[in-house]
Amino acid sequence: MNAPDLDFAARFGSGRAVRRVEDPALVQGQGRFTDDVAPAGQLFARFVRSTQAHGRIVAIDAAAARALPGVVAVYTGADLAAAGVKPLPPAAGFKRADGKPMSPPPKHILALDTVGFVGDAVALVVADSRAAARAAADAVAVELEPLPAVADAAAALAPGAVALWAGAPGNVVAEMAHGDAAAAAAAFARARHTVALEIFNQRLAASPMEPRSVLAYPDGERLTLRMSSQMPTGVRAGLVATLPGRTEANVRVLVGDVGGGFGMKTGIYPEDVAVAFAALQLQRPVKWQAERLDDFLSSSHGRDVVSKAELALDDTGRVLALRVRSYANVGAYPGGAGIAIQLLIGPWVSTSIYDIPTIDLRLSAVLTNTAPTGAYRGAGRPEAIYLIERLLDAAAREMGLDGAELRRRNMVRPEQMPYRNPMGQVYDSGQFERMLDQGLQLADWAGYPARRAASQARGRLRGRGIATFLEWTGGNALEEQVQVRITGDGFVELTSATMPMGQGIATSYAQLAVDVFGVSIDRIRILQGDTDRANGFGSAGSRSLFTGGAAVHVASQNAVLKATDLAAQALEAPAADIEYVAGRFRVAGTDLGIGLFELAARQGGGVIRAEGGAKAGAATWPNACHVCEVEIDPATGQVEIVAYASVNDIGRIVNPMIVQAQVEGGAVQGIGQALCERVAYDDEGQLLSASFMDYALPHADVFRGFKTAFDQSVPCLTNTLGAKGVGELGTIGATPAVVNAVVDALAQAGQGRAAEQVQMPLTAETVWRALRGQYPAVRLPG
Repeated sequence: MNAPDLDFAARFGSGRAVRRVEDPALVQGQGRFTDDVAPAGQLFARFVRSTQAHGRIVAIDAAAARALPGVVAVYTGADLAAAGVKPLPPAAGFKRADGKPMSPPPKHILALDTVGFVGDAVALVVADSRAAARAAADAVAVELEPLPAVADAAAALAPGAVALWAGAPGNVVAEMAHGDAAAAAAAFARARHTVALEIFNQRLAASPMEPRSVLAYPDGERLTLRMSSQMPTGVRAGLVATLPGRTEANVRVLVGDVGGGFGMKTGIYPEDVAVAFAALQLQRPVKWQAERLDDFLSSSHGRDVVSKAELALDDTGRVLALRVRSYANVGAYPGGAGIAIQLLIGPWVSTSIYDIPTIDLRLSAVLTNTAPTGAYRGAGRPEAIYLIERLLDAAAREMGLDGAELRRRNMVRPEQMPYRNPMGQVYDSGQFERMLDQGLQLADWAGYPARRAASQARGRLRGRGIATFLEWTGGNALEEQVQVRITGDGFVELTSATMPMGQGIATSYAQLAVDVFGVSIDRIRILQGDTDRANGFGSAGSRSLFTGGAAVHVASQNAVLKATDLAAQALEAPAADIEYVAGRFRVAGTDLGIGLFELAARQGGGVIRAEGGAKAGAATWPNACHVCEVEIDPATGQVEIVAYASVNDIGRIVNPMIVQAQVEGGAVQGIGQALCERVAYDDEGQLLSASFMDYALPHADVFRGFKTAFDQSVPCLTNTLGAKGVGELGTIGATPAVVNAVVDALAQAGQGRAAEQVQMPLTAETVWRALRGQYPAVRLPG
């Protein structure tokens, strides 16, 4: 284990495609998810949910439910309010159109007086079995007085629409404007070419493999919550804010394996608080395992923005100005993240990699009777990138230019770095034209006409789409701490507040630790998900590696430095004479030495402890060129992705296999939005896509694999690793690349500029109708 001739860093360190250390337990069924934990005396929770999108609670009769066998308790919103349970902390920091601070409706833990969307929880049943809880929930009689409902932004903003909340006049809870409207108007007035598109970024469901899951239990005076979450510290803060008598000291949040998050599992939900309340009241463990229906109804959704987007260009194709008017449906009880994503974070990348001097963005967050929206892979950046990439393709078609050439003419040049975009965001580095050139080569851009002719000979329509883009990563939470324990039994343990959720972060951390310690990767243990041991922002915004990974590196170095001093004492030599190689300390020029773990065993408690932190100077700006080719069956409208190539700049790569999976997995989710996914409500607010029978996820047979490449020649300059976030990059690029390819095929099939009216998802029916000149109207307010 400690032999200095074994170069473990070369075998397992950063830059190597090391197999994921998380996988053996998972593939053998030995993962430890929340629902796998079953403490003695565990009870089961089930929520009674509103069947109306908007209504007044007249009465809740739980007598029949309480009388059923196995039922332990039934709670209502009135019960929780009487016990001092507060609503979730309200969103803040934004303003209404009249300049006053926004005042969103409160989100009670269980609905109080009124319900705001189908799926709003109105009661909680606790029983000694899941079957008993289900039967009791069905027995709770909820009488609702229906109220008028609105299910999209256009309906909410229509003249005479029901006023949902006094603090949101006209149903607009917050509004922001960015840029210079007068300068943009002047640019459009002098432009040689202008293009305009009405675009709907449809609502999506995150659909992780594991639905939400919560297990709460009292532990003396403390409350422990075990759950599936990306942000355990944030959950703890939410419990402290809502439950009387709870403090950071008497609340512990534990997270084991997480079966996917995609942003949906950030922050706290009302169900988390309700289950914790029940456990405290009953002094017994209470578990709620969401069913898929619960997630569709009440977990946060993503996207749902309707926009009118315009681009002004001069006679050479240089973009003069971007103008966007967007309305974001943020649901019945908008949270801070849901509002910030649409009003601020998305706009940060609105001009992407292009040197666009002037913007005019006006963005409204609109209340409706639907589930709240929040983070979903990309979180605002996909919506913004989709707009600019669709506009550029429309402009290229308007001017008769190749889409890649128009993009090239507008790219920020390397000599402009660091570059400040019109939103005030600073790009530290980027070689965008180089990425374009490599992407075109990988995709064999020049060979496309021959492939199109071959498709035509087989009776298929072929189209090609491109997206060159960047994204912002970091969540503006740029600092992390890591604790290190070197144990006498032969392990290095590193504890972090970031979270695993299937992305392989433990493997990447272990590789970074191997770089420093020089021991086998099976000697490294990564511990996460315990607020008693580490607290921080968690994992979201593609931040974990360049913040947490940098902290792993620093903490590991600190541990070796501390151990070097201890080794000097043990070997009775000056610290300056101690060399450390592959898990062993040695006095330089001699064979006198001691192993790292032997040294730890000699310490008090058999452990060497150290810690360290790192703070990035700014967000990172990963960027890429994605090229997609599709074939369409003109008889059915069915779309098949027949080629997909991408070249990605994510700075330094720790594990090539992991980042390739991240980009390609993200691209599949972007393809899902482009071709098939949509959360649908009817005009009365009833959810029409409440199962996978009605909500279509992408299948493997819609594409033929990926060509994926990376360029590491442009490291990030604002963090010590030189790494850039990767987790959301593929999702952001895939959607516009696929849609642009379908629009291209439609245009070439005789639809011309009319093809630009097509809207996602591009189902077979949608494409079939488009081929016949039938396009859906976008529901823009006004």
